[in-house]
Amino acid sequence: MGQGASRRLIGLVCGLLALTCALLAPRAEAQAQAAAERPNIVLILVDDAGYTDFGAYGGEIATPTIDALAARGARFSNFHATPMCAPSRAMLMTGLDSHMAGVANLPESTPPAHRDLPAYQGRLAQGVETVATRLKRAGYRTYMAGKWHLGHGPGDLPDAHGFDRSFALDATGGDNWDERSYFPLYERSPWFEDGKPATLPTDFYSSEFLVDQMIGYIGDGSGQAAPFFAYLPFLAIHIPVQAPEAFVRKYEATYRDGWTAQRERRRQGAVRTGLIGADTPMGPPPRNVAEWNALSPEAQALAARSMAINAGMLEAMDHHFGRLVDHLRATGQYDNTLFVILSDNGPEAGDPVAEPLFRLWLRRQGYEYGPDIMGGPGTYAAIGPGWASAAAAPGALYKFYTSEGGLRVPLIMAGPGMAEGQTVRAFSLISDIAPTLLDLAGVDHPPLHGRSLRPVLTGEAERIYGPDDPVGLEAAGDAALFKGDYKLTRNAGIWGDPAWRLYDIVRDPGETTDLAQAQPERVAAMLADYQAYAKAVGAADIPEGFSADRQIALNLIAHILADFRGLLLTGLVILVAVIGLAVFGWRRFARRSPERAGRLGRGITRGLVGLVGLLMVAIALRIWTAPQAFAATLGLGADSLLGVASLRADLGGFFGGGGIFALLAALRSDRRWLAPAMILLGLALTGRVISLVASGGGVPQIPPMIVEALLIVILALGWRALRPAPDREPSLA
Repeated sequence: MGQGASRRLIGLVCGLLALTCALLAPRAEAQAQAAAERPNIVLILVDDAGYTDFGAYGGEIATPTIDALAARGARFSNFHATPMCAPSRAMLMTGLDSHMAGVANLPESTPPAHRDLPAYQGRLAQGVETVATRLKRAGYRTYMAGKWHLGHGPGDLPDAHGFDRSFALDATGGDNWDERSYFPLYERSPWFEDGKPATLPTDFYSSEFLVDQMIGYIGDGSGQAAPFFAYLPFLAIHIPVQAPEAFVRKYEATYRDGWTAQRERRRQGAVRTGLIGADTPMGPPPRNVAEWNALSPEAQALAARSMAINAGMLEAMDHHFGRLVDHLRATGQYDNTLFVILSDNGPEAGDPVAEPLFRLWLRRQGYEYGPDIMGGPGTYAAIGPGWASAAAAPGALYKFYTSEGGLRVPLIMAGPGMAEGQTVRAFSLISDIAPTLLDLAGVDHPPLHGRSLRPVLTGEAERIYGPDDPVGLEAAGDAALFKGDYKLTRNAGIWGDPAWRLYDIVRDPGETTDLAQAQPERVAAMLADYQAYAKAVGAADIPEGFSADRQIALNLIAHILADFRGLLLTGLVILVAVIGLAVFGWRRFARRSPERAGRLGRGITRGLVGLVGLLMVAIALRIWTAPQAFAATLGLGADSLLGVASLRADLGGFFGGGGIFALLAALRSDRRWLAPAMILLGLALTGRVISLVASGGGVPQIPPMIVEALLIVILALGWRALRPAPDREPSLA
């Protein structure tokens, strides 16, 4: 080839390259412009927030940052999560049903029979993509700081699921002041930074630290053409409730009139803010909530302080979230940011501090407990069922139940191009968030279980689910099937109802009127829809007698006992040695001085029997003066076989009468008085066993049953040691 031909070929190639660059430049510029126009996304997940906790939803707690965003965009009045955190988080992150995502239950409450099933692995299933993965592939920067709870093994943390940077807690919760374990299931709070174990700073407070991390990840936006996705799942307001005193102090007097009055105030707040109608009935109070006026002044002060801390914790979270919003404003990133704020389930009603075994573990961890100190570092508090039922108003029950109090939670969305001051009344589910974010970001995706909320946000449609579209939900045996305005529900937990109930949740969100008998055809059709859903997603049948809170309690007791195994074994060895030495010494003493040994033995027996009598009388007085509180500690509901109303006459009478007879036996050294004492105490124990079987009272009843059995054993030993008086019949004279 000649030089002229070579030059012509080179010129042709250069011309083609120039033409290609000219053609591609506008496309690349358009792609860059499209990326720049995509909204930033801030996803805020509040842990265990009730339906009326935010100010925008009628609550008294100061949440100005959240309220301002609600006014700027849309509140959802009929939005639902699952009744527990890990399944909700799986659906939020993937847009899939929790079973298909691999997290159908809490790992901590999954029954052994389910642990090998694909839907119950406690971590995101292989091949399941998160919204972060999809956004990252579309050019987003992706960040996460907060509670993950979707697996912490290799490949299970946020860094393996689409997040560029992350600082994650993988547990049900954690202490808000340091790394100590908040629950016996964990040795310490398991924090990870970018997939590696992390330590916390000495000045750590969870809400403040997580916002600091996120601000650091996002930066000021300079030199960044790509939009960001920021996922902030706070620890607030999960137990332990803890907050700086500056946020708690303002609520010191707010809750002194109790949870019943507070529940009605919350219902009125929801009416005032337009979420529900003025004639909306309040859901029935949970059976394990004591009457406020039946509590002692000390118990009332402790409860009011716990709720004040809870309020301060939520306000502190809102304050620090406000710092993130201020940062975005200051750096010019606010106007192009979509904000989504929601809760993962209803409010937490558990109060582990009420259990003596748990308090023993708390002391070993260095926790303190009391109204004068709670809230700060090294302290522990929980709001319990009374305040939880108020936070869920007007709904029934709370977290771990598929009643509206456990499922219906706040959802707020605000961002560019969104109409201000909207209230969206259409039914929606937490699996709808992921497709909504992808839709608003212009990211294509395969079909998901959830549906985009964009049509109801823009006014293109009034609802995203038609009146004949069945939407199923199941977690730990609690189940719900939504269809139009109706909901078919079953609650398997201790305080729930395992029967299928039908409610019109649009007109009756408190679920006060069961329509199952009036509309049997609708029940049959919806039950068939639920069974089809359960089969499609792989929901397993629950074991007989299972409930999530009972399973957690059993796992908790096992971990506590394992934690104290060395101490218990040492104590057992010492006890056996002491008993052996005592028996050996007593036998030698009895052989040498049988008469003295007999008198001493009877004296010791009389003393033990007298102590049993005093203890039984003290229990009877406790039952008589505070039957509601006593019933709550035993797991008895007002409508259980041995409910609150019958405690005075039944258990109170049994313990009181038995105690008096035991005292008479000790004072008179006459075993014949022990027979009625043992009979009455045996009846009390039998009644508790019947109640345990009939009402499913669970773990809280077991320790008192053990105590009663030991008391009967002591009285039986007294029967053997004491002799009947030879010259008189027992009488009250």
